[in-house]
Amino acid sequence: MTEPRVPLVGVRDLRKRYRSGDTTLEVLRGVDFELAQGEFVSIVGQSGSGKSTLLHLMGLLDAADSGEIRLDGVRVDGVSASRRDRLRNTAIGMVFQAYHLLPELDALENVLAPLLVRHGIFEWMKVRRPMRDRARALLDRFGLGGRLHHKPRQLSGGEMQRVAIARALVTRPRVLLADEPTGNLDESTGAEILDTLCELNRADGLSIVLVTHDAAVAKRADRIVRLAAGRVDDACHASPRKAG
Repeated sequence: MTEPRVPLVGVRDLRKRYRSGDTTLEVLRGVDFELAQGEFVSIVGQSGSGKSTLLHLMGLLDAADSGEIRLDGVRVDGVSASRRDRLRNTAIGMVFQAYHLLPELDALENVLAPLLVRHGIFEWMKVRRPMRDRARALLDRFGLGGRLHHKPRQLSGGEMQRVAIARALVTRPRVLLADEPTGNLDESTGAEILDTLCELNRADGLSIVLVTHDAAVAKRADRIVRLAAGRVDDACHASPRKAG
């Protein structure tokens, strides 16, 4: 008998509330969610539905009040701060609406930053050449080969988001979590970024969870999960993706 396949990411009965004075806001009220290896899932919902909170919990940027988060079947919620840091530097890549590039670093240096954190100064001296080659290859793939030494202020919004995606991928993560990655971009540039994500999913088998409020963006995924009032309202297969 064939064993059931363990999802890459598994969330069970996840709950999260925030307190402000005497007021308690229940943001997640028992969310179940799974992401298969190589799957591209969009999470949609109105503002306040909990979609960004769910993404941040899966990215170990915040802690749930209760429930489980598993990566390859292993629980990762509740692990030590150092273990969370290692997972974010090795297994989980994140891209945000606000690119969060370091303004004093050029594009290549921004992409290399997670690797420098991983290896430390002394080990970095031994591995810097192949790591720089890896970062250059990503930037070249995203059409930024001529922008390696440009600071963020010298780049367009679309170019900055591509740098942010390259930075998330340079650690070779198992899953990419993207929180409104096209939200600060015009329609044409946003479509180009979405094409990039779809290509990474199709060509490289990268597993992606994308939070968006845009129905047209959501439909490019394999599957749409809808949140409402902190719960999964329904899940459905998206329309077939258009070639990007």
